[in-house]
Amino acid sequence: MKVIIIGGGQVGAYLASLLYSNGHEIKVIEHRENIFNKLETEFPEGTILLGNGSDPEMLEAAGIDSADVVAAVTGADEINLVVSTLAKMEFGVSRVVARVNNPKNTWLFNSGMGVDVGVNQAELMAHFAVEEMNLEDMFTLLKLSRGDYSIVQIKVQQNAKATNKLLKDLLIPKKTVLIAITREDSTLIPKGDTQILVDDDILALADENSRIELKEIFG
Repeated sequence: MKVIIIGGGQVGAYLASLLYSNGHEIKVIEHRENIFNKLETEFPEGTILLGNGSDPEMLEAAGIDSADVVAAVTGADEINLVVSTLAKMEFGVSRVVARVNNPKNTWLFNSGMGVDVGVNQAELMAHFAVEEMNLEDMFTLLKLSRGDYSIVQIKVQQNAKATNKLLKDLLIPKKTVLIAITREDSTLIPKGDTQILVDDDILALADENSRIELKEIFG
């Protein structure tokens, strides 16, 4: 997968490192020379580009015509919106992810502006805080900008209905997709014959109603 990241700050650098370590082709566009120089020492030559990520010519130089994903993760919402609109409307990138810095601007990060997924950090932190206080075993990792779907993580409890059972024997909610299972130091792709064990971390895409059902099955 080819990913172009706009913004080489802490968020962009971490995202780039994560994607690169998983074998994806990446390009990072960063306009600050000091950040550019630092990142150049951490990635292969040609990975980090110095320039304005909202400039169409710069995006073309990064290879946006063949990009699968564009991630606009600068610290400025206006830049992230411009990049998103260009990526989707001008270059037809299939997947555009944008960082929302100011919660008041969340409403702007929609499909009309070219955004497929808007990541609102403040809202995400609020979800974590509330769920930690409630001592729940399910955490919201990402709330999608459209619809009522979220990516959630839930830890399998000792007395859960799913414990020691095969996935094919469980009634998983229709509006749910099980993405992965983390078990100790390994990650498993969920299959019908996968056995669910205590302390497994289940990663799933689910709507609000399905979250309740997942809690009853795994929690």
